[in-house]
Amino acid sequence: MSRIGRMPIAIPGGVTVTIAENNLVTVKGPKGTLERALAPEMEIKQEGEQIVVTRPNDLKRMKSLHGLTRTLINNMIIGVTEGYTKELEVNGVGYRAAKSGNKLTLNLGYSHPVEMIDPEGLEAVVDGNKITVKGIDKERVGQYAAEIRDKRRPEPYKGKGIKYADETIRRKAGKAGKK
Repeated sequence: MSRIGRMPIAIPGGVTVTIAENNLVTVKGPKGTLERALAPEMEIKQEGEQIVVTRPNDLKRMKSLHGLTRTLINNMIIGVTEGYTKELEVNGVGYRAAKSGNKLTLNLGYSHPVEMIDPEGLEAVVDGNKITVKGIDKERVGQYAAEIRDKRRPEPYKGKGIKYADETIRRKAGKAGKK
């Protein structure tokens, strides 16, 4: 039995969960509303202040979907109550990030500044050399942070580029001198 899938999900106060046909789950909370169509094979039931996910049989696909379905619902509940953040750091001489309105402008050593517009429901906050992406959907927050990082990935020699705050860059030695 899936250890994660077996655990019930507690519904905090101020959050309403609606389960429609074909497992269309809608979660409403203080920060907003999230909606997601989950695997129709899983049985999602609300029992009082808890949600329980059960699987119909022990096929490999059902075992995989069991834990996934439970985690996705849990992430939606955390998203509408607390929200998600992802921090990035801009490292390098002359590399900087600026924000005006919903436009993020990155100077990353290219001949032109790179401009990105915040997607609907997400917000990027710039504080010095730190960029913080905030939102209620964990998947979209991670995706937008990854797109920002892709504009200039950290390189292994000097560590210049955009990296996640908790990421460690594997450094390489420079070229060896002549003997």
